[in-house]
Amino acid sequence: MNAVRVTAIACLMPLSELDEDPFLVDDRSQHAMCKQWAAARDYRLTCRLTLHQLRADHRALWHDVEAGLVDVFVAPNRRALENAIDGADEFTERCAAAGVRLETTDLEEPVYTRAMKSRVHRRLSMPTAGYNGC
Repeated sequence: MNAVRVTAIACLMPLSELDEDPFLVDDRSQHAMCKQWAAARDYRLTCRLTLHQLRADHRALWHDVEAGLVDVFVAPNRRALENAIDGADEFTERCAAAGVRLETTDLEEPVYTRAMKSRVHRRLSMPTAGYNGC
């Protein structure tokens, strides 16, 4: 396996946005895209972040970079990145300055049926009731 270490970034949107933009609510599908992208390049996915409007300079983003544990950040697409990080352009600049690549998978988003939305809703609304999302 290639030694390139990847941190996946997905956005965390409120469940109330499910009908308007199900992909941005469905962090599992976002992470699956990132995993697929990394696997296609034989990169190692080492961290998964699910964020909502986190500041571009937040320590959570840079701790592993400073420790030399991140080679690439990947997000499903620019729209997800912009919802995950407040100041996506600043984040892009910081990545370049730190020598860490920032990529987007740009894979096609799933088309959400009523049943798919229902599964996302169940998974996100019942996590403490023992529902594991299957």
